[in-house]
Amino acid sequence: MSIHPELSEFPTHEVAAPLIGYAKAQPRGALNEWHAHDAAQLFHVVKGSLAIETEHGTFFAPPERAVWLPPRVAHQTRYLTDTDIRYVYVQIDHARDLPQTPQVIQVTNLLRALILEFMSYPRSETEEGPAARIAAVILDQLKMLPAAPLQLPMPQDSRLRTLCEAIVRCPAHIPSLEEAARRCTVSVRSFERRMKAETGLSFRTWCRQVKLFRALELLASGRTVSDVSHKLGYEGPSAFVATFKKAFGVTPGRYFATIETD
Repeated sequence: MSIHPELSEFPTHEVAAPLIGYAKAQPRGALNEWHAHDAAQLFHVVKGSLAIETEHGTFFAPPERAVWLPPRVAHQTRYLTDTDIRYVYVQIDHARDLPQTPQVIQVTNLLRALILEFMSYPRSETEEGPAARIAAVILDQLKMLPAAPLQLPMPQDSRLRTLCEAIVRCPAHIPSLEEAARRCTVSVRSFERRMKAETGLSFRTWCRQVKLFRALELLASGRTVSDVSHKLGYEGPSAFVATFKKAFGVTPGRYFATIETD
């Protein structure tokens, strides 16, 4: 099933249908600066990878994952590799029963087929008839899809956020707990308590998530396991693979093979 040619262009006029489709190929390095939509948005990555930054944290989507953003969530999108993507906008009145926080979701075979079928129709035919019924099933699917562990929550406290942003920029050199607390001018105990309250994670767990997040970006861009383990400061490739497998249930090679052939 091919995508209708109209959907390769961003809609320039109002569409009354609950869902609006848009398909595009984004080049590696493309950046959509901070903005927000009145509609909710699903970013379905068919090929490639992207990272979406929000006030809630950063969300990474490799192939056959999708990022869900509720209405009016400010975000910035970075395309980490050449990326084929399908955008599905959900009008605000139809997004009230859908997740109210940003998240990464697994795109099931059914949801993938539904989105592709929906995008074979011109926008003028999506308000009623077969396309409208397909849209209703897509909305039902979005209510029940489990979130994937591909989020990096960011603290709102200014000192904590400054520290965390520095770690995200250079995850190979993570400060000790004591040094992190000193940079935030608080005691170790207070630092740990604030970090947990702001991100839901301990400092150690958050830092491990930073490394895994960056590892996914690097692997998606074609870097080898050996290169990634060295760049991120692991003791060696085996240590990195063990950490990756503990977090995602499979080795890096199996993870990317699965999402490319699923």
